[in-house]
Amino acid sequence: MINTNHLLKVTAAWVSIVNIVCFAGVALFPGIRPAFMYYALHTTASVGEDVITFTTFISGLVIWNVVALLAVWLFASLFNRIKE
Repeated sequence: MINTNHLLKVTAAWVSIVNIVCFAGVALFPGIRPAFMYYALHTTASVGEDVITFTTFISGLVIWNVVALLAVWLFASLFNRIKE
């Protein structure tokens, strides 16, 4: 049985740390986004305009935490309900 509350807290912390590192990377090295698209995703698709503000940081942090928490909550629920 997975401790769902603990797992959700760890997920929120992990996603927050990753978002801060990613945001800082894009803010300090703007060329990292197209380089990531080209080398990691093997495409040259345009990622749009680089908008780096405090508002986009907070909104990204909230959105990614909500998405991650829903995904991990679903995983924990399925894990606890499905028998071996």
